[in-house]
Amino acid sequence: MPDGELRGGIDLGGTKIEAIVVDSGNTVLGSARMPTPTTGGPGDVLAALAEAIHKAATGAGVETSKLAGVGVGSPGDIDQKTGTVSAARNLPGWDGTFPLAAKLEALIGTPVAVGNDVKVATNAEIVLGAGKPYSSLIGVFWGTGVGAGIVIDGKLWVGRGEAGEIGHTVIRQNGRRCTCGRRGCLEAYAGRGAMEARARKLEHKGAETKLFEIMREHDRDRLTSAVWEAALKADDALAHKLIDRAVSALGAGIASAVNLLDVEAVLIGGGLGVRFGDAYVERIAKAMEPHLFVADRPPQIHLVGLGDLGGALGAALLAVAPDAAAPVGVVHG
Repeated sequence: MPDGELRGGIDLGGTKIEAIVVDSGNTVLGSARMPTPTTGGPGDVLAALAEAIHKAATGAGVETSKLAGVGVGSPGDIDQKTGTVSAARNLPGWDGTFPLAAKLEALIGTPVAVGNDVKVATNAEIVLGAGKPYSSLIGVFWGTGVGAGIVIDGKLWVGRGEAGEIGHTVIRQNGRRCTCGRRGCLEAYAGRGAMEARARKLEHKGAETKLFEIMREHDRDRLTSAVWEAALKADDALAHKLIDRAVSALGAGIASAVNLLDVEAVLIGGGLGVRFGDAYVERIAKAMEPHLFVADRPPQIHLVGLGDLGGALGAALLAVAPDAAAPVGVVHG
């Protein structure tokens, strides 16, 4: 039997949308997954979000209007008070500000709360997952982009609203152009979107690769995490080169954050992090070693405990109450 009121959670990623319905014990009763639109704009993404949560609710045997609330973890600049999302660059045509909460509420008939995707996923790990034993940690989510959630003294640190943008830590002066328009960012080397752009450019210049052949075999129009994994298993030289470079970049960027904050643990998640698993967590830990100031006392490095569902579970926690994104507490700058 379901435990208490039912809530919805939606993880809006650069390549996929994951929607779930949970009870008050956070047991998943219904779920749905679908690709994130690659064309159009916020309205097209909105329609896909509504479709996904409707499917998840149907799986749980309930109408969306009967849910106590729905949370959405979204990339971009989030205003939780107004429910707006701005500059979500990993989503199609999302350069301005869009009232996501209000628009989705109108479609599904229940209150909607919106939070930053990485921060809500980190919060889920604190409350339900691998972060429970620690009072300080960095959750690094390696997917279309690279983002982080920061926990200090058991509280999710959000600064003035944008803390955790580890993907835009500069790891190389005047380095590769990032999707943010700046140069040398970690995300320019490790973000799945940036790696795909690099792979397309190199293939156009004559580099041999199976990446795009595998993409078509998987019936995809982007290099998803599954495509990268398959290319590595096929021993594709370009895939190995770009992933090796990403691991090296992650090592430098994460170690720099650890040097600054001296946290107890680092959790690795996101589409690529979860897909590649513990073996790549170990590789990232090894890549961090040369850059750690206190090399003989590194933080614990773990894979996230909630897997692919962490973002959606974190989003569902947003629906507990208007300010319940972090039951362990939130610290603002």
